[in-house]
Amino acid sequence: MSVSGDDHHTGARSLAPSEPSGAVPTSIEARAKRRIAALEEELQVMRQERGTKQRKTTYYVSQGRAVRRMVVLYDNIEDLIAENDRRCEEGWEDSTADQNRLQRGYVALTQVLPWIHEKLAQLDSDDAEDMLKKIKRGADAARGDDTSTLKDLVAAWVNETFHPSHLLNSGDKQTRGFAHDACGKLLCPAEWDWSQECVKAGIRNRTSDYIISENSWPLFVYENYSVNSRDLEQGLFRSKILVQAFKATFTSPSSAKEADGDGDGADILENNRRARRALNQVKVKTCVASIINMRKVTPRSIAYVICQVRFALSSVSSWRTVDGDFDYEAFCNNILDFFEDVPGPVARRRVNTLLEWWTRKVFGTNHREDLTPEVVSKMSVTALAEQRKALEDAVFDSD
Repeated sequence: MSVSGDDHHTGARSLAPSEPSGAVPTSIEARAKRRIAALEEELQVMRQERGTKQRKTTYYVSQGRAVRRMVVLYDNIEDLIAENDRRCEEGWEDSTADQNRLQRGYVALTQVLPWIHEKLAQLDSDDAEDMLKKIKRGADAARGDDTSTLKDLVAAWVNETFHPSHLLNSGDKQTRGFAHDACGKLLCPAEWDWSQECVKAGIRNRTSDYIISENSWPLFVYENYSVNSRDLEQGLFRSKILVQAFKATFTSPSSAKEADGDGDGADILENNRRARRALNQVKVKTCVASIINMRKVTPRSIAYVICQVRFALSSVSSWRTVDGDFDYEAFCNNILDFFEDVPGPVARRRVNTLLEWWTRKVFGTNHREDLTPEVVSKMSVTALAEQRKALEDAVFDSD
């Protein structure tokens, strides 16, 4: 028995495509609903992507704020990466002093940003370039913030220490530098005596006998702002103004008021940590050292602060690499080489002693970072716990 066409399509309407497009007719309302739904879904995806991108940008910029302070003040991050790649491909035996310094910078970078080495291996060139741009943005912004802060603070410290007849104005850089007697004394190279009128005149007139360059240690880096010409390392990098500037930058401006005794930076860090834990829904202002997980003073952070103080004492109004005959980048490298490129083990011990002095001045005498499980295992609390457990085990075995 044959089956009719009507029986074959029972309960359904024939949807014949229209000519000539072949499209099955649908209502305008139905098409509009589907289009709106598709647009809403597309918009949601775009919002999610924008949110993810914004979070990445914020993270990279925030992480980058440690780079100038802890890694390199002038070198490009790309140069550090390129040097590490070169060593992987060519070796290091014939490396120059500049290349060695770059490599130490790359190692410092991976210590400050532990994730960056692996991240660079994962990203393609465009994404890596974009990431580095954001890190650099944060790095330069942090340097600018510190420059602004220290411009005011250094003026106050100089006025308080030297009581000059012409007090420094916190907002004015033009009256600083060698034109100002107190600033001139602090900027004066260690090999000359600022109290001599011929020295002042020669420097101010920029004669060839008194060239101010990166090849001299300025007096402000020395303890008590005085130098022993027979032992130029004595008191080097131990001045009060450097300790004040370091504390103002890495712990807090208020902590810089106490620069003579041991520091309390470790207490500040611990209090920051506990405040954040106790008030996890409330924004707690944290110090730079806490944000970048800094527990000890490093050579590169000292070099950063020294360059910042030198700029704050100068009459130059905007940050630059060269100020007359003085090259800040070369000056920074001289500081790094003093700490990192030592002539032998004797000098290394002196450098380590200096770094320990710095850490004590900034973070105090706390040594919680040195309480490793091995050290704690030898202390009385752990020993008593083991003794009590041993007594319990002995009683159990006897039963």
